[in-house]
Amino acid sequence: MKALGIDFGERRIGLAISDPEGRTAVPLTTLNRRDDRHAARDIAAIAESEEVELLVLGEPRRLDGSRGEAAERAARFGRKLVEATGLPLELVEETLTSVEASRRLEAAGVPARRRAERLDQVAAQILLEEALERRRKA
Repeated sequence: MKALGIDFGERRIGLAISDPEGRTAVPLTTLNRRDDRHAARDIAAIAESEEVELLVLGEPRRLDGSRGEAAERAARFGRKLVEATGLPLELVEETLTSVEASRRLEAAGVPARRRAERLDQVAAQILLEEALERRRKA
């Protein structure tokens, strides 16, 4: 099952995609977010062109695991994505994915000036990898 990972942010949205079997995830692109309507439309177009069957959206939680305004905001955006795409949506806790993404980029030797443009994509890759792993274990 081909899946699209989405790291939602107020300014940028990172996207990652899996292979058709849902085994691996790779960074795809970063969208500059104007508003929810345009972002959902853009993601729907990508999902259609890539023949995606599942959306995986990061859910930002507080460090204690509780849901705050950021999680509610992501959930609202998720509902718009489902409406725009007609695809099932899975939420994955994304706490500290940006920290891990930064570590991966540094370890890969990506220069600091180039990390910012790839950070959201790699964060989306990390949450997509988590969702894929969870599905394999189920």
